[in-house]
Amino acid sequence: MTCSMAELQGKELVNISDGTRYGCIGDLEIDTASGQIENVIVYGKPRALGFLGREADLVFPWSAIKRIGPDLILVDGH
Repeated sequence: MTCSMAELQGKELVNISDGTRYGCIGDLEIDTASGQIENVIVYGKPRALGFLGREADLVFPWSAIKRIGPDLILVDGH
């Protein structure tokens, strides 16, 4: 299966154990030497319309990704 960065960014991360919805992928960390994806990042939710910053970003190691579907990505815990 191949997937572009734009396709990954539109997918929501969901915990495979309890169904917690973390949000959509905002960014990826890639090891430039090997070309492998290291981490998937979900940006934190804005506080007070963004005037008070935002919550902490959630970082998931690529090894936590269990299944990539057409609309969402299942991850193992956080």
